[in-house]
Amino acid sequence: LNYEDDKLVEVYNNEKAKQERTELHDLAAKLIDKGIRPEDDGTTFSLYVRDAVYYKMDPEIPLKYSEKCFGRADAISFRRNLLRIHDLKTGTTKASEKQLYVYAALFCLEYKHKPKDIKIECRIYQNNQVQVYNPEPDEITAIMKNIIHKNRILCKLDTEDKLDL
Repeated sequence: LNYEDDKLVEVYNNEKAKQERTELHDLAAKLIDKGIRPEDDGTTFSLYVRDAVYYKMDPEIPLKYSEKCFGRADAISFRRNLLRIHDLKTGTTKASEKQLYVYAALFCLEYKHKPKDIKIECRIYQNNQVQVYNPEPDEITAIMKNIIHKNRILCKLDTEDKLDL
């Protein structure tokens, strides 16, 4: 009731788009889990699912360094020292590969891999295209160090909060 008409339409459309994105991700995860490759119609969705099935990836995998530092990869696999991370983007705003680099760093931290000892390929599926990124080991190592640093700060704050009680 507090919104002007234009704002009401905007909020409604944003919520509807959010619901549709969630439904697409859920459907993609189910198809990948079952190994079902949809028809190749050139859409973002079919490109993403077909590749994830082809590479035998696992969908919607949580990656966790700590209670405070975590994420969830849309699709991920690690075989023969090659880490693949794929991200399905259903919006039109250009996505950044940085989120995928964070997932790679979280994976390396969680599973104790050194980025210099593995190969990493990240893909963003958006606007009926696939963008492929191969981060340098130093890029992922720097993110890992930042995650560790930020985690220490947050843990210290938690400890201080508990002492204040």
